[in-house]
Amino acid sequence: MSARTPFRVRNCSIERTLTIVGEKWTFLVLREAFNGVRRFADMQEGTGAPRQVLSARLSRLVEEGLLRKVPYREPGRRVRHEYRLTQKGLDLYPILVSLMQWGDVHMAESGPPVVLTHRDCGAPVGVHLSCAEGHEVTSPREVTPTHGPGARLAG
Repeated sequence: MSARTPFRVRNCSIERTLTIVGEKWTFLVLREAFNGVRRFADMQEGTGAPRQVLSARLSRLVEEGLLRKVPYREPGRRVRHEYRLTQKGLDLYPILVSLMQWGDVHMAESGPPVVLTHRDCGAPVGVHLSCAEGHEVTSPREVTPTHGPGARLAG
């Protein structure tokens, strides 16, 4: 691959991931789930999503294995379901934190609206890139894409 040749594969992991999560309402549902919101009505209130849109997003996230439905029943009421993150869903947390950090830098009007802190020590939490040797990566110019074992090259 020369310096002029764009790096492309037919089975791009970014593109495949975006088919599942690449939509505003999905990210807002995930934000609510990471904040401990589990019930439909509470998610609807927190996201402002129309009922049909929220229902469709929750169904898709369950179908894709990012959320699981857990039945519950309040006394005298019918069985309902709440939504809990699976490990596959929990693995998206760094992506949401990265989006939040970007928004804090480029979109916040008077500072971050939410600050994440480590529960054990109280220090701020953020996402940082590093290589396997522990070197911090501060720019995409420090990274070289190479074909991985699953690459299917673009025509």
